[in-house]
Amino acid sequence: MQSAAAFSPRALRPLPPAGLGVDPTEVENFPGFPDGIDGPDLMVNMRAQAEKFGAEMIDDDIVSANLTGAIKEVTDSEGTVHRAKSVIIATGSGYRKLGLPKEDELSGRGVSWCATCDGFFFRDRDIVVVGGGDTAMEEATFLTRFARSVTIVHRRSTLRASKVMQNRAFTDDKISFAFDSEIAEIKDTNGMLSSVVLRDTFTGKLRDLDVTDLFIAIGHDPRTELFTGQVDLDDEGYIKVASPSTRTNIPGVFAAGDVVDHTYRQAITAAGSGCSAALDAERYLAALSDSSADVDMAQVNA
Repeated sequence: MQSAAAFSPRALRPLPPAGLGVDPTEVENFPGFPDGIDGPDLMVNMRAQAEKFGAEMIDDDIVSANLTGAIKEVTDSEGTVHRAKSVIIATGSGYRKLGLPKEDELSGRGVSWCATCDGFFFRDRDIVVVGGGDTAMEEATFLTRFARSVTIVHRRSTLRASKVMQNRAFTDDKISFAFDSEIAEIKDTNGMLSSVVLRDTFTGKLRDLDVTDLFIAIGHDPRTELFTGQVDLDDEGYIKVASPSTRTNIPGVFAAGDVVDHTYRQAITAAGSGCSAALDAERYLAALSDSSADVDMAQVNA
């Protein structure tokens, strides 16, 4: 039995063992790296450091979890049950999708959710960015380094982004806007994105827009499906914790990172809350050892 277990932000998948904040580009805002560091390199270093101090890494998907008992159980895709007295949930968040046919099929073939991941590959091409918040403006501005043109598609007539980010987009000669519009259809040629169909949100009128790449920047959803009905969630699906601690409503279960945080969503804030969760779990386990409550070890060895 493990004394504590942790779900990685990608559900215990192989490297890079990190969440959506770690892209294959240079990370310049993580402390300790004045010249920046590539996202995957940062994660490899973190993993190596954890393994140096005895952490065991399990590269597999967790498909179910039973967290309510004294001994927590999580089951991986191979059917192996991992048992622990304490669990830290750090499953992160996932990109929100448009829900259109071919969206998943064309992922990596013109459809992307990460400009910093894929923008470099789309030089001198016409690109659409969907969204109206800071993330969409940031993605669009970043893409102008490579693209011939960037069109921002937004359902409303005004943007939700901060004034600073709006002004940055409005003053960029490569960026244009399609307000009061939404993506109605994604078209492809030979398995590659070739155009999108825009729908006017007032009139319903459709028009084709010839583009080769579509970046979707409409937000994130926390990855909490495995824990629904067990840990308490807020109205947006994020795990509730007894702040400033990382305790959930279930004794011995803690949560950290983007699965809790829908305000900051930065690598350093996730790392900090992960540290807090580890300390909380350690103190919980120490309290168990000091208490008179005995854990049925038959459950552990079953």
